[in-house]
Amino acid sequence: MGKKEERARAEKLSVYLYIPNIVGYMRVVLNCVAFAVCFSNKTLFSLLYFFSFCCDAVDGWCARRFNQGFFQDLPITVICRKLELDSFLLLSSSVSTFGAVLDMVTDRVSTACLLVILSQVYRPSLVFLSLLALDIASHWLQMYSTFLAGKSSHKDVKDSTSWLFRLYYGNRIFMCYCCVSCELLYIILLLIAKNQTENLLNVVVATLTQISPLSFLLALTLFGWSMKQTVNIIQMKTASDVCVLYDIEKHHKKP
Repeated sequence: MGKKEERARAEKLSVYLYIPNIVGYMRVVLNCVAFAVCFSNKTLFSLLYFFSFCCDAVDGWCARRFNQGFFQDLPITVICRKLELDSFLLLSSSVSTFGAVLDMVTDRVSTACLLVILSQVYRPSLVFLSLLALDIASHWLQMYSTFLAGKSSHKDVKDSTSWLFRLYYGNRIFMCYCCVSCELLYIILLLIAKNQTENLLNVVVATLTQISPLSFLLALTLFGWSMKQTVNIIQMKTASDVCVLYDIEKHHKKP
């Protein structure tokens, strides 16, 4: 019994020490340091935050490169039953369950924290709080609906009637552009804010009317950001429909 416990403890530690998971820990630390200096040193914050964001691609590459997966050969429904999950855990064939959750939570929490900070800098603050709510709600519904539909990935949207939704998850370049634009836009907005009572519309218009590299970058990121928010809305509606259809089917199956 002692040997079994020791082996289980060693296996647990090995998962925690997966290279992609270590990258995930680094992202968490970078974000903590970044937000600690977000008001006192905006430049350092921007560098740390964006570097952490870029590391999101590194952990996935490490998982594939070093083949550090978990439950790789089991379908997602079996995995969820084994782990006795009441909610959906995003899993792929190339990352561990813990790594997938760590990656997802880090993404959502870091963006949420930045939106909260922007809500304290700009008026009306409700704009950024609404974006925060949309981001979390759309991703949570998409993940849960993917589990209900028995799909292996939340990116499997081939049966969607929305061409934009299919393009977003089907084209990595477009998806990358939208995600990077979103994060860059938030960083730019923080950098160009001069005080904590800025009017959002006035600052954006004033920056766009200036003929400069910054105005071009802002316009470029605004388009990608708008595409991302549109996809989030479509995602939330599509995922809600899947949940409703699941309820209807479950009701019809009752004797």
